[in-house]
Amino acid sequence: MSNVSKSWWISFLILAAVCLGYYINTLYKTDFHYTYFIDDAYIHLAIAKNFALHQVWGVTSHQFSSSSSAPFYTFLLSIFISLFGNNDQLPLYVNLFFGIGVIYFLNKYYSAFFKDAKSVICAVLFTVFFAVLHLQLLSGMEHLLHILLIVMNIFCLNKLNQNKKYAVGFYITIVLMGLVRFESMFYFAALAFCLILMRKWKVAAIVILTGFIPIAVFCYFNYQQDGYLFPNSVVIKGAKLSFDSHFFARLKTIVFDNFLFNISFYKVGFFPILMCAVFLFRDFKKQSFDIVVKRNFLLTVFSLLMIGHSLFADLKGGFRYEAYILTGFSMALIPKTTLFFQDFKAYIKKERLISFLILINFSLMIYKLIISHMVLNDGGKNIHEQQVQSAKFLHQNYNQSKVVANDIGAITYYTDIHLFDIAGLASKEMIPFNENKAVFDDRFEIFLTEFSTKNQYDLAVVYEVWFGGRVPKSWKKVATLKIKNKITVAQDEVAIYCINIENLNVLKKNIQDFKWNKNVKVDIVE
Repeated sequence: MSNVSKSWWISFLILAAVCLGYYINTLYKTDFHYTYFIDDAYIHLAIAKNFALHQVWGVTSHQFSSSSSAPFYTFLLSIFISLFGNNDQLPLYVNLFFGIGVIYFLNKYYSAFFKDAKSVICAVLFTVFFAVLHLQLLSGMEHLLHILLIVMNIFCLNKLNQNKKYAVGFYITIVLMGLVRFESMFYFAALAFCLILMRKWKVAAIVILTGFIPIAVFCYFNYQQDGYLFPNSVVIKGAKLSFDSHFFARLKTIVFDNFLFNISFYKVGFFPILMCAVFLFRDFKKQSFDIVVKRNFLLTVFSLLMIGHSLFADLKGGFRYEAYILTGFSMALIPKTTLFFQDFKAYIKKERLISFLILINFSLMIYKLIISHMVLNDGGKNIHEQQVQSAKFLHQNYNQSKVVANDIGAITYYTDIHLFDIAGLASKEMIPFNENKAVFDDRFEIFLTEFSTKNQYDLAVVYEVWFGGRVPKSWKKVATLKIKNKITVAQDEVAIYCINIENLNVLKKNIQDFKWNKNVKVDIVE
């Protein structure tokens, strides 16, 4: 067996063993049916199901809703549902395939810098666990596909001048990347900017065109449907800077809250950027500007990308949105520190500063592994006991009813309800009340009271605290569903409200008669 094959097999088997362990652990806590640890995975499944079976791009089969911020991934799932049937385990199988691809290309990439299999394995595994790849795989979300595309893109970029097939691979991954995660726009911009610094005008122009044209086409069709360029989640969560009376307040939020005072930035991006800065500074003392940019191209790209992502995108402690950046940082920095993997003791003596920064990044990797363990250990259990139980209750008693909710994945995938989403991901009417981190006020309460009455909604399954005391007074609270050990759900308690008061007693009886999971504490409000 060659060193390349040996390193691939060992790396893959280690990742597979970790994932299998968490998979089996989750089965024992979710009635032996794997449940994703995040409700968003079921949003993709709901849209994919409705698009495949009803030709409706939405979380319900009744209307369009731009609820997926990863349209290409959702579209892929819809193809598989069309081919193999509606199966909630499909994202797991798809992500396993993507995980194999990530290991394959990382192995090929690092084999160009290391001759021995041991060093390649160490480099691959550091990258895998620095980006918490097992978490991405088991999430059922699009982030693993995003990582695969960034890995393939860097692999092809590294061989761009060797063969035309690598140029094709480089541009195809850029075309797809923006439709998998819209944050990829920051990568395109950083990549083009650094190419311009190297006076590669043509390549920079092609990167911008291939990256932004598919996004522009999607935005055009999305705008035709609901009046917004981007999916609802991007509109609500993304930083919006407009030149109006709120300009300075929003600028403060972007620069200070999202970036400088955001603890997640220091957990995720600060120390990789600091390492890049050290390498850049050293080269600037010895080399010309052109040579410095060329020698540190990827370091510069991913430093700019991390800053752009922090300023304008979502950077939290969940380790999902930034995973592609951390993968890129690893692929940029590890070739600069090959001796660290080959002769650890010699490198520490020679490079104390860089060794110290590597140690900090390694410590942050351990921290992320601990947090991801908590998520993987009980996250699926949380979703199974809260969102999936709510979905089963609705499916049994209110499968085609009109429901108000705020966590919309499982309850739309497992049912055929008519939904109104107060979080705004599936209901564009709610975007003005949610964007720019707005707080619900009297306008919201009046609107929701009138809207739910006029459109004859039946019940609400919601996090009561999300309303901030603005629950419509015409609604009647019927029951609360409480779980223990909250890890991945927003709140440990869900409230069920009756909106159509004529059906109050029926709703109460349905809740009492339903066979809830033994870990769900059901309190009926008298």
